[in-house]
Amino acid sequence: MMPALENHEARRLEALFAYDILDTAAEPCFDQVTDLAAQIAGTPIALISLVDDKRQWFKAKVGLDVCETDRSIAFCHHTIMQSEPFCVPDARAHPLFADNPLVWSEPNIRFYYGIPLTTPEAYNIGSLCVIDRTPRLLNIRQRTCLGTLADLTVHMLENRRVMNQSGQQRSCSDAG
Repeated sequence: MMPALENHEARRLEALFAYDILDTAAEPCFDQVTDLAAQIAGTPIALISLVDDKRQWFKAKVGLDVCETDRSIAFCHHTIMQSEPFCVPDARAHPLFADNPLVWSEPNIRFYYGIPLTTPEAYNIGSLCVIDRTPRLLNIRQRTCLGTLADLTVHMLENRRVMNQSGQQRSCSDAG
């Protein structure tokens, strides 16, 4: 990695760790986001994925039993490297993913659509993504709704961080 990229990655990780969310228990508000994302996209899998230096960890998930995967095989790793949503209509035909174990074994990813979760300081700490086992595309309405959910997820993360920093230690499930 070049020094500028290493420096950016170090700051991105600092931003992620400031949320103090990795390896925390499930929280209903984040679970509701993934439930809604799967319904909007009509996919069996939806995730809120946070990417640290070695793994992607799932804060919320629908349709997947694992809690994390290695960053080296994570589709979300590619999502956080850009500012726009990342779409893979057919992973078996995509040069980055044709040999990926997540494509040829469980969860048998064929379609992936991920939106970066971008902090107010412009660091991509993870993604909101939807996954299907068949090739496909999303329509403009689905993409727009998922973008809104990604923005909402970042707002929930920000609110959680502010509350934790103020000593309130409340999760989003306490906000009602």
